[in-house]
Amino acid sequence: MIIGCPKEIKNNENRVALTPGGVMELTRRGHTVYIQHTAGLGSGYSDEDYVEAGAEILPTIEDVYAKSETIVKVKEPIASEYGLVREGQLLFTYFHFASSRPLTEAMIKSKSICLAYETVEGPNHSLPLLIPMSEVAGRMAVQQGANYLEKPKGGIGILLGGVPGVKPAKVVILGGGVVGIQAAKMAAGLGAQVILMDINLDRLRYLADVLPANVRTVYSSEYNIRKELSTVDLVVGAVLIPGAKAPHLITRDMLSEMRDGSVVVDVAVDQGGCIETCKPTTHADPTYVVDGVLHYCVANMPGAVPYTSTLALTNATFPYLLKIAELGWEAATDANPGLARGLNIVKGTIVYPPVADAFDL
Repeated sequence: MIIGCPKEIKNNENRVALTPGGVMELTRRGHTVYIQHTAGLGSGYSDEDYVEAGAEILPTIEDVYAKSETIVKVKEPIASEYGLVREGQLLFTYFHFASSRPLTEAMIKSKSICLAYETVEGPNHSLPLLIPMSEVAGRMAVQQGANYLEKPKGGIGILLGGVPGVKPAKVVILGGGVVGIQAAKMAAGLGAQVILMDINLDRLRYLADVLPANVRTVYSSEYNIRKELSTVDLVVGAVLIPGAKAPHLITRDMLSEMRDGSVVVDVAVDQGGCIETCKPTTHADPTYVVDGVLHYCVANMPGAVPYTSTLALTNATFPYLLKIAELGWEAATDANPGLARGLNIVKGTIVYPPVADAFDL
């Protein structure tokens, strides 16, 4: 198979979808790998590293798309890439279609095969290709939230963990999945008062058992969320419905109950966001203020820590890519129902129902 890895061009996206180690495994099995010039530089890999592993370096993104049967990426194609995607070409990357109708329509028009990391399932219905980046994003959400609570950054001016004689910040986390538990661990470790909310009672029982004493679990309802907002300093949105648009758990009118200078970090923004006033931002311009509340809604948070993120992501994605390279995408998905769940659009047809439902298609 001919596999191409272009350089990510989303704002401040420094991850790369293939490491030199992955290239070596592919090329020793007879596959051809094209890497775009400087694609790995942000993650610490030089062109020379890839050449030594057996890859061929191509100068432009156009060259990589034109010569490759399969494109492996980290983030979804952006508008400037839409015209590069060819009919019958496989794209293996994060798509998050439900949050972008233009992307969905462009990939339908391209008649390519779109295999989305975020909807591939493990044997226990886990999301093995989403989990590593959710772990990174959950930890980063608290790290960034603590940063933006500082007064020079526009926050209320509170130290997340407090100090002796001064109470710590209050953190509300919406969602008890991978992002939520990682955010809770970070916030609790820094000494914050943490409220973790979810609608799954079994999950809340588990979290109450494994998390520190300064994490309190609360059933998620509009009434309970509203009760917490008047005294909250940091809200972390951590809701995921696989492949579908996230529900709005905090609406615009609810922001009026929050104090000026409080902060919301919506990790679910790449699936539409679970806070109504959230819209995707970039690392270059990460925040904005609505009704006195500072919003941090960067859609590719793990891109800021590419060394960690690239290794965590490729550890999970590479075994699937290798199977696709060895068998072809059709045989690989036939053999693995969990991988087949990653198919979102195939040759102009939406095959993943939550994406169709998001746009009434």
